[in-house]
Amino acid sequence: MELFKYMEQYDYEQLLFVQDRQSGLKAIIAIHDTTLGPALGGTRMWTYESEDAAIEDALRLAKGMTYKNAAAGLNLGGGKTVIIGDPRKDKNEEMFRAFGRYIQGLNGRYITAEDVGTTVADMDIIHEETDYVTGISPAFGSSGNPSPVTAFGVYRGMKAAAKEAFGSDSLEGKVIAVQGIGNVAFNLCKHLHEEGAQLIVTDINKDSVQKAVEHFGARAVDPDDIYAVECDIYAPCALGATINDQTIPQLKAKVIAGAANNQLKETRHGDAIHEMGIIYAPDYVINAGGVINVADELYGYNQERALKKVELIYNNIERVIEIAKRDGIPTYVAADRMAEERIEKLKNSRSQFLMNGRHILNRRR
Repeated sequence: MELFKYMEQYDYEQLLFVQDRQSGLKAIIAIHDTTLGPALGGTRMWTYESEDAAIEDALRLAKGMTYKNAAAGLNLGGGKTVIIGDPRKDKNEEMFRAFGRYIQGLNGRYITAEDVGTTVADMDIIHEETDYVTGISPAFGSSGNPSPVTAFGVYRGMKAAAKEAFGSDSLEGKVIAVQGIGNVAFNLCKHLHEEGAQLIVTDINKDSVQKAVEHFGARAVDPDDIYAVECDIYAPCALGATINDQTIPQLKAKVIAGAANNQLKETRHGDAIHEMGIIYAPDYVINAGGVINVADELYGYNQERALKKVELIYNNIERVIEIAKRDGIPTYVAADRMAEERIEKLKNSRSQFLMNGRHILNRRR
């Protein structure tokens, strides 16, 4: 990869390589864009096939956080860290303390959080060295488990998508197929059940399925059968890429709205469901409740305030649909456009402010 060429093409600001020989730390911090504010994005620990693969992942994830934070209405930019190593055996306190010192050295340009392969306990260790970390233990004033808040945001976004598809945002009586019953999906099912939706659920974990059946009267199906069930809404809440060449011909839903990341296997699949008339709630817009929640920690966490911000995911999905109709484009493209428009407006206002300042100085001279 020609790094500078790639960074220039996609407008990355900074890429840092940090290491600590004693602890074994090898980390890559990517900062994509700080137009809206400091870059916020989690720290992922993974056994990458190569250093190039780790770099590519850091860059890709950082750009994704720029769009996610912008679309969520947060005054935050996008960044991400990847630590090269096996999270099951390579972690140690010295590693995360060393990493915390590197974050502190960035003086607030980058704020980290939990991600794949890292835990709240890891964030607590980082917190020993820097305040630029979120998702720490509630004892330190954090928001705790983000799953219920993420689920609430998905629920709100699903209602907005339903309003466009069915003329009403009521989910009472709607048949909703939920793929994956993890912590977020279980909390989502609770909201849906309380509103009177009929649930069809699946998961490779049979205990999770049984729990949903017992608590919400859900109907269970095999994992491979969830795509073809008769339903109003398909809610992908587990693995990514479940909207693909194999599943799209099976779908009978009018709405796709779920908590999973990277739901489209390829962008062309977003075009395909758009042509079918399916209302798709883009994943990084509808599942932003978690990042909205941890971002509130930066102001001294207040749950009521955070939940009010998460409620606005409804408005964000409405806005995405409005842009899609305005520009005649699929919603996944409209989501990017919404984020880009917000960033561009602030860039333009700052440029205008600087130009006006120079004009005043020149007049005084």
